[in-house]
Amino acid sequence: MAIKFQYNKTSLQMLEKQLKVRKRTLPIIKSKESALRMEVKKCKDDLARLERELEEGIGRYDSMFALWNEFNPGLVRVKDVHLTVRKIAGTRIPVLDEVEFEIAEFSLFSQPKWYYDGINILKGLAHDAILVEFTTAKLGLLEKARKKTTQKVNLFEKVQIPGYEDAIRKIKRFMEDEENLSKSSQKILKSLLEAREAAKKEEEAEV
Repeated sequence: MAIKFQYNKTSLQMLEKQLKVRKRTLPIIKSKESALRMEVKKCKDDLARLERELEEGIGRYDSMFALWNEFNPGLVRVKDVHLTVRKIAGTRIPVLDEVEFEIAEFSLFSQPKWYYDGINILKGLAHDAILVEFTTAKLGLLEKARKKTTQKVNLFEKVQIPGYEDAIRKIKRFMEDEENLSKSSQKILKSLLEAREAAKKEEEAEV
């Protein structure tokens, strides 16, 4: 990214202001990136744990396969999912508060006694599966925010700040050269005037 500038004082002041803003902002962005990196790691660990727990939960009831054939899965339905939103390192993340289930009516007399347990098991597994999905979505949002923040850190640290510093150096060098050239020109002009004045005095003395 090339920094556009002109070789004058106004441009120099503008670049110095932009540089100051970026140097002041960089530590804040770095801090945000670090916080997001930690949250991403924590979320990955949580997701791995939740997926493992869900698999273990499903595995615990594999032995009841014959009984599940008698169970009507349509008895349990997810009615609503309650969410809140909280900010993590400045990023809005949905948080699962509660899963609301709807239980269809059934006859206690025509169904086996373990149906209540079956309903609770199904609710628990459904809740865990939804939690896995939400944690996966949360991880995606955090990863996206971390990547975007890392790109901004790199932009400031590796491109813009060095670019502004280089442009400022060029303008200052140009202005110093211009000033030195002006002083040299003045000295030369002064020397020429003094030489002419001396020559004029010599001519007048000869006359």
